[in-house]
Amino acid sequence: MTSALDITESVYPPRAAFLDYPLGHTTGKPGEAELQREILVSALEAFTSIDAPGGVKKLPFEWSSDDRWKSEVFGGGDDRLPRLATPQYQSEEDRARAESCSASDCPPTT
Repeated sequence: MTSALDITESVYPPRAAFLDYPLGHTTGKPGEAELQREILVSALEAFTSIDAPGGVKKLPFEWSSDDRWKSEVFGGGDDRLPRLATPQYQSEEDRARAESCSASDCPPTT
């Protein structure tokens, strides 16, 4: 699945489903589980129906009724936090779990 059509077409994937949504939202809008499910089902259907290498199915979903979001996303600069050399954790529990396990014996969470 992709939200970067020009890049995807240039790398010639075996097959791809394109969603014209902001990067990072390739499977839908946050908190909209039903929409996310529809997008995923459509993408899976596209993957089975594309019959030629490099095929890209453009999914019919829209982020909004107009394209103003594109100027905000593409023209707003980079507001991401800087990357750090040390691990960053979402919670103290995540940090403790990561520090208590080695890569080979850390159990998956459920």
